[in-house]
Amino acid sequence: MAEAISFLIGANDEHGLNPPTAGKRTPRISYINRSFYENEFNRQAKLQFILALLRCNFNIFDVHPEVQDVSISTRVRRINAAGLNALVTFAYNAAGDGNNFSAAQGVEVYYSPFNPRASESRRLSELIFNQVVANTGRPGRFVGSLSVGVLSNVNCVSSLIEAGFMTNFGEAKLMLNPNFTLAVGEACCQAICQFLDVPFVAREIQNYPTLRQNSRGNRVEMLQYLLREYGYDISTDGIFGGNTYRAVLSFQQNNNLAQDGIVGANTWSELLNLNPSAYTLRRGSRKSAVLYLQRLLLSYLYPIMDLDGIFGAETERAVQAFQTENNLTPDGIVGPNTWRALLSSSGRPQP
Repeated sequence: MAEAISFLIGANDEHGLNPPTAGKRTPRISYINRSFYENEFNRQAKLQFILALLRCNFNIFDVHPEVQDVSISTRVRRINAAGLNALVTFAYNAAGDGNNFSAAQGVEVYYSPFNPRASESRRLSELIFNQVVANTGRPGRFVGSLSVGVLSNVNCVSSLIEAGFMTNFGEAKLMLNPNFTLAVGEACCQAICQFLDVPFVAREIQNYPTLRQNSRGNRVEMLQYLLREYGYDISTDGIFGGNTYRAVLSFQQNNNLAQDGIVGANTWSELLNLNPSAYTLRRGSRKSAVLYLQRLLLSYLYPIMDLDGIFGAETERAVQAFQTENNLTPDGIVGPNTWRALLSSSGRPQP
């Protein structure tokens, strides 16, 4: 088997979010009085892919770190200058006029016959297709060819996944579901490992080493990506320096952990939300599980304006609405019964 550290893998998300790319969105959803934008899925799926790659000890290249849209030609130049071994692009599909929900659904994965490594790109696309269908349980449509710049004009193996249809009501709800974006990102990493004959390292606590000041490497970079997701403005340079140390201390304080600046099993467990339902959450809670809860509620079409990890009045109202509609006591407290209902729900029905 090969060693993951020998490879550089690119991760690319289509379109922008701030401002959102016009047209790349679901039909308007009455429950929340807005649309979901394509990059709300793409960016989260890409993040989970990056985290999985780093855990497996690959070197990574984020093709599109910006929140705004970046032209295809610019991204192609970045890709070709980086010298990637493989690239995965995350996207979400649409059908019909885009203004109404329709029946089209399922996973599609693309490669380009014009890519200089077309046969390898097709093989990677087939592996991604199989893994994503298996990991998510979504119907698979096909592996096909497509001539777009990030597939055709790059000098590395390249695959693009359309993980669902934003014009399908059920798959629109999956776009912001944290369990779905995690499953897609992990599946794509599993496919990369198969393609390059590299061992896949599972997302289990024993595979996250203890980190402290002066630690270096891919696992530190993974830590930094996670901290950035919780709002800490730090670089992802793979060096556990002063800024990373202070961010860890702050995260530990907010999550009622020992504030030692050392990232061991307890801190990793909170960063990764390995068991969010273990906690009872209520107004005033600030644990990392609150951000997971907010994303889940929004994906179920309960209005959450700010995905900030703070259990405020808006989150409480969303919890109460969910409880009422699921025959639970509407106390706004997320305990075992509410967690059980949340984790087995598919969200609000199509109006």
